[in-house]
Amino acid sequence: MATEHDSHSAGTEVPGGAAHSDVFPPFDTNHFSSQLLWLALTFGALYLLMSRIALPRVAAILENRQATITGDLDYSIAMQKQAEEAGLACDELVANARMRAQALAEETHLRLAEEAVEARKALEADLKDRLGSAELRIAEAKARAMHTVEEIATEAATAIVQQLSGKTPDAASIASALAAAKTA
Repeated sequence: MATEHDSHSAGTEVPGGAAHSDVFPPFDTNHFSSQLLWLALTFGALYLLMSRIALPRVAAILENRQATITGDLDYSIAMQKQAEEAGLACDELVANARMRAQALAEETHLRLAEEAVEARKALEADLKDRLGSAELRIAEAKARAMHTVEEIATEAATAIVQQLSGKTPDAASIASALAAAKTA
């Protein structure tokens, strides 16, 4: 059976039978010198790693990023200026085109008005010539008609007198009777 010495009890004993201290090991003054040495070595190693490897990489990334941002801003400013210049040039072209269109419209309006006046004058002259020739033809037709009417009236008067009296009247008496009827 088990004896008192054979049993192993759980506890806070220091292995190997060393004396137990009530101080938290990192705060134990017996170990300060070794802890300070390791602290200095670890800090120096981390400082070298950070200053030689990590920080230069971060600095290069930040410089690259800043250069990219600066380049992009410069490019955007240049493009904005170029766009503004293009806008001004476009506005100037539109204004010039409007002025040319207005001048062309006025010129065309004046030319068409002059052509209309010339066409109206030519038409009036043509109509005047036609009216004059028509009046001449009417006067000639009227003269022929009057001459024909006189002949018809002479013939009719001769036939009527001949029918009523049975004698053929002389042409001078019929002409004098028709002349008297014209004036009356």
